[in-house]
Amino acid sequence: MAEHVSEREAEVLAALGARMSNAQIARRLHISVRTVESHVSSLLRKYGVPDRWALAELARSGVRDRGRVAGLPASATTFVGRGAERAALLAALEEARLVTLLGPGGVGKTRLAAVVAEDAAALFPSGGAFVDLVPVRAGFAARAVATALGVTEGSHQPLEEAVAARLGTGRSLLVLDNCEHLVDEAAALAGRILAACPGTRVLVTSRERLGIPGERCVPVAPLALGSDAERLFRDRALAADPEFAAEPEVVAELCARLDGMPLTIELAAARAASLGATGLLAALEDALRLLSGGRGGQERHRSLGAVLSWSYDLLADEERALFRRLGVFAGAFDMEAAASVGGDGAAAAAGGARAGVADLLGRLVDKSLVVHVRGRVSRWRLLETVRAFALARLADAGEEDATRARRLRWAAAAASAAEERLGAPGWREDFDAMAADLRAALASSPRPDEVTYRLASALAHLTFARRNLLESFVHYRTAAACAQDPGSAARELRAGAGCAHVSTTSNQHVFDLLLEAAERARRARDDRGRAIDLARAVETACRFPEAFEARVPRERLRGLFAEASAAGHSGDPEVAARMAVARAWLAGPGEGVPDAGLATAAVAAARAAGDPVVTSSALCAAGTAALRAGRLREANRITRERVRLLASMDRDDPYCAPEVCNTYGRACIYAIMAGDLRGGMAAARAGMEDDLLRETHLTAGRLVQPLALTGRFDDAVGHGERMWNRWEQAGRSAPHWMLASVCATALACGMSGDREPAALWRARAARLADGPAAVAAFVDARLALHDECFECAEPLVREAFAAGSALDPYLAYARAAGAELAVAAGLPDAAELLAEAGPLAEENRWAAACLERARGRLEGDGDGLARAAQSWDALGAQAERDFTRELLAQL
Repeated sequence: MAEHVSEREAEVLAALGARMSNAQIARRLHISVRTVESHVSSLLRKYGVPDRWALAELARSGVRDRGRVAGLPASATTFVGRGAERAALLAALEEARLVTLLGPGGVGKTRLAAVVAEDAAALFPSGGAFVDLVPVRAGFAARAVATALGVTEGSHQPLEEAVAARLGTGRSLLVLDNCEHLVDEAAALAGRILAACPGTRVLVTSRERLGIPGERCVPVAPLALGSDAERLFRDRALAADPEFAAEPEVVAELCARLDGMPLTIELAAARAASLGATGLLAALEDALRLLSGGRGGQERHRSLGAVLSWSYDLLADEERALFRRLGVFAGAFDMEAAASVGGDGAAAAAGGARAGVADLLGRLVDKSLVVHVRGRVSRWRLLETVRAFALARLADAGEEDATRARRLRWAAAAASAAEERLGAPGWREDFDAMAADLRAALASSPRPDEVTYRLASALAHLTFARRNLLESFVHYRTAAACAQDPGSAARELRAGAGCAHVSTTSNQHVFDLLLEAAERARRARDDRGRAIDLARAVETACRFPEAFEARVPRERLRGLFAEASAAGHSGDPEVAARMAVARAWLAGPGEGVPDAGLATAAVAAARAAGDPVVTSSALCAAGTAALRAGRLREANRITRERVRLLASMDRDDPYCAPEVCNTYGRACIYAIMAGDLRGGMAAARAGMEDDLLRETHLTAGRLVQPLALTGRFDDAVGHGERMWNRWEQAGRSAPHWMLASVCATALACGMSGDREPAALWRARAARLADGPAAVAAFVDARLALHDECFECAEPLVREAFAAGSALDPYLAYARAAGAELAVAAGLPDAAELLAEAGPLAEENRWAAACLERARGRLEGDGDGLARAAQSWDALGAQAERDFTRELLAQL
């Protein structure tokens, strides 16, 4: 549980869940605002969450229990001993932010870490994750952590930022198990997480220290002889043979010969049923004599090797063959995988070996050489030390190449089968379970043959659907390189281009991949595909020029368009649509500006083709043209049509990804520009719920603006805080595009009466602005009106009418708010300012309602104020509606 929450704090928490402001809570509970703030601060500390938004989520979900550490390995056996180590580790986790358990393989580091993580859960109300790094290849440590935490990449959001956002500033525990093969990578990752997430503790198990500042190292010794070691042996021997009995001195001698190492004790005890205690002791002594060297510093490794060799030699021939072949799997494997590498050729492929392999697996589990991992699908795995032994025996048998070839064929078939199950229940869990081995099989493939191509292609699609976006981009490139014919290569490059659009920061990658696809299509004599690829490349360069490091010369784009035209197939509806879209963007009067007439023609051609993706791109051209012409409501209407098209797009297909991401962004901006607050809210929320974008600093920032404009001030402040905190966690300076959301957060604070936070957010906005900004002028004017600060009205009004440009999203807001402030302050030119602001309000419903209210105030017109109140109500702007009704009541 979190620290004790008092009755009063519980009341405050419930009020936060109802989205009440501090002032509202103070009035309800008859306490001061300062006291409410103190309770909120205490709750943030006790629950280990970053902001009041997160507290509200806790209250609404009814969550009160301790955080859950995801991925804790379940065990079918009891945990024996280690009482002193458990207490020492719990104390270390309270004192140090990074604790490393050091010890050799087989000493029990993983089991101890798992038990301590469970013991410590109450200390970490924000939860965390236990991450097994054994199957993880170099470069994938962050991916493994993200998978365990249940987070994925968002569009243009690096994976480590997503991890940091999930861990946040609350008290979380991250366990990195078995880091020795990734020491440098694990150290760098742990360092970044500790720097970005001040409430997170990291518990590491490794054979060597990470070597970063602040690391507390705790050596893990073998079990104590004379107590815990013997208890473990008896426990495991009784599990193997419920009638096991042995003299205490024999058990003590066995444990001494096994050096108290938990793994060797468990392996030996598994033979208790067949050999008995004295037989075990004799066999162990024989095995140890076969190894050279005296008893000393390496004895633990000598005894472990001896027990593994002895256990292996006692296996039947078919058991040994399966055991050593299973060593090729880095992670957990299912029955199909085991049969694929352990059976005999065609019989295994046909499934005929499954029954025999199942029997052999059961025998190996009984002998503690293989671990059964229970779940929705039964899987098995080899412990790290045991797997290393199995691989050595595989090499000794000369079977390594043949077994890895079998694994490659299994991986290609398993990935293809998983690809067919996309969207089915449990597909993500199944993919995550085998992903490490799919990656390993692809990385170790000796040649770019058909099998390797099938694996790379399926893995690219699967990782895209799993939202491992950067990884997917790499796999699409690999698939293209392995393709056995140019047509297949072109298909992979096209998919890679869609993936690059959302996974990389430069559309130069998209452009280059499409040109490469066009070249492969030429080699395949696919003129239709080549024309579409070239047209899409031209569209990309013209439509998204800001996402290129260097602008593509216009002459080159005209040449590419001519090549597309020469490729023919003009009668094909899709080719015609793609050519029409590219033509509209290419013929525009400037960068990123399409030709209006050709955009209309492109929409007609796209509708005829019936492809929602090309229709969306054509509508984008039409909407942009309308926006540039000042027809904001038309641009918003067109973009709403794009939003409706999203329902027909396959989120697992990279081809759709650019339109999905672009549509949500444009929908939010265009709705704000047209004063369509409900539309902006809906688009922002939908974007946060779409896993291609997810809830990131970008999507949280989009939602702040309609929340503030509709009067949902506490929600606006909560999302503003999340946006800012997540950007700071990323360790980067805030970009200019955050200005509108920062200003909206200042507006929400100010309209709630929280002056100090409002000043803080306004100061942040001033740092982001590179000159007079319409959104800042709007917020200043609206807050002056709210606070009735009329003595400072004139400069604010002048700023509202001077700031901004024709395409500034907040130009109409600034002019309307400035005009109303002029009326309220009694400025002599108020009527002229109302008239000057009028034309902009024709395209912005918020500005129109604001000016209608301002005219009602100027003229004392109750009917005008009543109409304004109705307009605000239709917009969902509850605070503006209530303010207007108060003015009406005063007439």
